[in-house]
Amino acid sequence: MSKASFSENANISNQLINRELSWLQFNDRVLEESKDKTNPLFERVKFLSIAGTNLDEFFMVRVAGLFNQIKDGFDELSADGLTAEDQLNRVVLKTKDLLKKQNEAFLELKKELSKEKIFIRKISELNKKDLMYLREYFQETIYPIITPTAIDPSHPFPFISNKGQAILLRMSRIKKKRELNAIIVIPRALPKFISLNNSEKINEFVTIDDVICKFANEIFPDHNIEASLQFKIIRDSEIEIDDEAADLVRYFEKAIKKRRRGNVVKLEVLTNSNKDLLNFISKKFKMDEDHIYEVEGLVGIQDIDEICKKKDPKLRFKKFNPREVERLKEFDDKFFSAIRSKDFVVHHPFETFDVVIQFLEAAAKDPKVIGIKQTLYRTTPDSPIVKALSRAAENGKVVTAVIEIKARFDEEANIELSRKLEKAGVQIVYGFAKYKTHAKASLVLRKEGAKTRSYVHLGTGNYHPINAKIYTDLSLFSSNQDLAKDVEKFFNYVTGYAKPKKLNKIFMSPLNSRNFFEEKIENEIVNASKGKPAEIWAKMNSLVDPGIIKKFYEASNAGVKINLSVRGVCCLRPGVKGQSENIKVKSLIGRFLEHSRIYCFANGSSMPSRENQVYISSADLMPRNLDRRIEIIIPIENNTVHEQILDQIMLANFKDKSETWYLDSLGNYHKEQEKGFSAHSYFMKNPSLSGRGKSILRAKPQNLRLVK
Repeated sequence: MSKASFSENANISNQLINRELSWLQFNDRVLEESKDKTNPLFERVKFLSIAGTNLDEFFMVRVAGLFNQIKDGFDELSADGLTAEDQLNRVVLKTKDLLKKQNEAFLELKKELSKEKIFIRKISELNKKDLMYLREYFQETIYPIITPTAIDPSHPFPFISNKGQAILLRMSRIKKKRELNAIIVIPRALPKFISLNNSEKINEFVTIDDVICKFANEIFPDHNIEASLQFKIIRDSEIEIDDEAADLVRYFEKAIKKRRRGNVVKLEVLTNSNKDLLNFISKKFKMDEDHIYEVEGLVGIQDIDEICKKKDPKLRFKKFNPREVERLKEFDDKFFSAIRSKDFVVHHPFETFDVVIQFLEAAAKDPKVIGIKQTLYRTTPDSPIVKALSRAAENGKVVTAVIEIKARFDEEANIELSRKLEKAGVQIVYGFAKYKTHAKASLVLRKEGAKTRSYVHLGTGNYHPINAKIYTDLSLFSSNQDLAKDVEKFFNYVTGYAKPKKLNKIFMSPLNSRNFFEEKIENEIVNASKGKPAEIWAKMNSLVDPGIIKKFYEASNAGVKINLSVRGVCCLRPGVKGQSENIKVKSLIGRFLEHSRIYCFANGSSMPSRENQVYISSADLMPRNLDRRIEIIIPIENNTVHEQILDQIMLANFKDKSETWYLDSLGNYHKEQEKGFSAHSYFMKNPSLSGRGKSILRAKPQNLRLVK
């Protein structure tokens, strides 16, 4: 092997970046968007909210996992050579550093908001009129719904659910001078921020936490409030999957209830909180000092975007309406005619996701359509896709929905969704117990003359109409019958364990995706050794898999040029002499969430060119995607679609300077100070290639090869 081999004697940390720390770096980049003054103010507030939500979920799953490994005496090292305890210690330090930046961002945004006459007030800043209004609000809205609980031998400490926020009070009885602790759980049904009666020009808010503290005496009229503590908890929310579960739905229903009572892994409090109360609450939750996280001014930063109510266009990104797919207009929105004429790809959110919905709606209404098969990983309860599938079943078509109830944090919603579809006559399949079905696929079977023709939609993102407005993803529509037969085999594998013996075009996890990537990288290594052009362009959300990273290092040492666009976690360390000198890694963080997975290989020709091999996929380069999920990798063979993905989407991503962070050999990310070419702006302004039809003659996109 080359120098890229992972040697037991070598320092593995020099070869790989720790996954957990890399994730925290990603959230740091999201947080930096809240500080970027080129972003509109409300969008900066939203980025701060997103960073807070992200961090909560990270603790619910990843940090909880480290806690459990330590508790269970798990002694296996991480891929970069750290024990679970080492990782947890580093995560704690990095998180506290991240929260300092979050506090700075919050205080800075408060100043910026005040310039727009938007204020987050303390109770002490309010006048008598405001206090009268808040007292009335408290008595009519808050008081009836809260349940104050004294803490004594006859009133045990109340249960607080995951992400729950509460106020701990220390009181003394006026006459008997007896101290008492009490707790008030803040109801989630009420807003975090209460708007005062202001004019249209001025928006003032106070937090519900402060209002409850202010009027706590009205809850406990015979007591003096000596001190209060506002806090929030995060619980272990991971669900362990039992391969032997007799009834997967019942198993998950029980597991979801159990998850609500998971161990506390994060206690969040205000800076300079009362020490006695802090000691009391930390003992109740069995949290040591290291796992108490202090925040400035606001517990529960994820709710901060509630204050963004002012209707002022300059405070938001300029409104963007996704383009229609003009190719469909040429066929009078006759989907099957348009798809049959040639493959095309739709680039979301720059082109409307409605086209996916309309495809299924057309299938539901078309009398020639006899069957529909559909995967659903994440969607909305009122999704138009779900309505289309229900309508198709009611119209007598055979409809099968593969619903992934193991989709994290969507388990409950997906169970409810499956029952709703079942009532409409849809056949529900939950797939494998030990594998998540993460692939995104629709298969429509249509009777045309004496034959049945298949039409497919294959995507890189979920069938989620809300996410599709902010996630960048690709939707491929095709009636290529070799591809369609592969998709039929995919569905048969998921619904009936019918393992496909031969696939014409696609690759699947966990069957052969890992071999696919290793062979494609090896082919580039061979081409480099022959003096042929050897290059890899890849775009994904996460790069974690040690085996693939090792192969990338081997390719780099062989002279293969590798350009990677990795939005989130990246464990590969680029630019290291003798290891990864030919690898560059960037991360795009901006208005839209980069979500599409695209893999391109030079295949002996310079990039970009028609001879390069291009694939889109539902899979990131992580062990779970390659070994423990059902994923699809799809070749792009149509000339126009190939050109759109390679010469337009990938080239724009690699030329972007405006939203790009660059990863260095030390594992740090850097952003260029001056704004340059923006991929997101380019896609918003320029038409795509494959969906334009005849409009190609009158609307040509900017030539990206000329962009510096």
